[in-house]
Amino acid sequence: MKPIITHFTDNDLYTFTCQYYILETYPRAEVEYTFFDRNHTKYPAGFAALLREQIDHMAEVTITDAEVEFMKRKCVFLPLWYFTYLRGYRFRPSEVTIRQDEEGYLDIKVRGKWFSAIMWEMPILSCISELMHGLRGDFERYDPVAEEAKARAKTERIFGSGLVLGDMGTRRRFSFDHHEMVVRVMKEVADSRQWPGRFTGTSNVWFAMKYDCVPLGTMSHQLISFEENVSGVFECNFNVMKKFSDVYDGDNGIYLYDCFGDEVFFSNLSKRMAMMYKGLRVDSGDEFEQTEKIIEKYRSLGIDPATKQVCYSNGLDIDKAIEIHKYVAGRVQDSYGVGTHLTCDVTGADPMNIVVKLTRGRITELREWHDCVKLSCNLSKTLGNPEKCNYLISLLKKSE
Repeated sequence: MKPIITHFTDNDLYTFTCQYYILETYPRAEVEYTFFDRNHTKYPAGFAALLREQIDHMAEVTITDAEVEFMKRKCVFLPLWYFTYLRGYRFRPSEVTIRQDEEGYLDIKVRGKWFSAIMWEMPILSCISELMHGLRGDFERYDPVAEEAKARAKTERIFGSGLVLGDMGTRRRFSFDHHEMVVRVMKEVADSRQWPGRFTGTSNVWFAMKYDCVPLGTMSHQLISFEENVSGVFECNFNVMKKFSDVYDGDNGIYLYDCFGDEVFFSNLSKRMAMMYKGLRVDSGDEFEQTEKIIEKYRSLGIDPATKQVCYSNGLDIDKAIEIHKYVAGRVQDSYGVGTHLTCDVTGADPMNIVVKLTRGRITELREWHDCVKLSCNLSKTLGNPEKCNYLISLLKKSE
């Protein structure tokens, strides 16, 4: 089977920004990632072998001069030496183990140095998604003319409704080709006239380069999940914010705050950190409730909420994004990151509900391993060792 991933930067920007953070902060750290299928899918017999083939192909994928030059131009917050590192980076398929039991369930682990293993999340997820849509017969039913017309109508509605919105759909996309069509159409529609809304770009660096868009992304939950084992659950957010700011010298972007729920974050958000970061990303919980909590916190710190960006990205569709936009009513600078509803909203196709999350880590090869977990503001998004999750939940409740 031909390779699905053929471009080094067919990956989300936060993979690279987090990788640089890791190189600067925890260069000796070792980690383990685990694949989770929230729909508990039973995969067809032989699926593990098909995925193994795709993972092995990745050993041949290297960064090109054009990709380096694009990232130098658009990602000015990354130092020049980092691109020398990327030129030398090679995917190590041996870091990925894939097993499939008799019932069809997948067991996938990634284990290695953190700065290396971090590169596998998007390739694994996008390959699984594309392989499954192919095996389900979705490609044979795919109507490219109808799907492009649907994407164009959806995009016109997005920008006509005043939404400031970008694509974040790499991991669970229908296919590489469909994803490309969606980004192309969004760029074409955005450039066709003056809209009340705005296209912010795409998290996929390759498509950002091909269509001259802004690559979107700052950081991910894994930085906080790992830091919890270093700093503790009550201090990990503050310490990640500080370390990230030190690494990026103030080019901090948007902070993803919900790894251990909102209360532990807001209780320890200092005015200095609140001012230094452009804004916050809402990735779990009730968006309306989270909006009020964010506004209240900024005001309590003497910061005008209208000067801060809030990016909403919690499994949104366009109807929900428009509803939030109307509710916000300019009180914060609202923007939206939409994934599956853009890149896998295909007639007759059921999107996957899959993630790869950090589940174990140690700060050097000489230290003991610790479980890494994520609680979020939704119990359905809690991932990791159940015993540790329950312990941290009880600890957080005692502090209320």
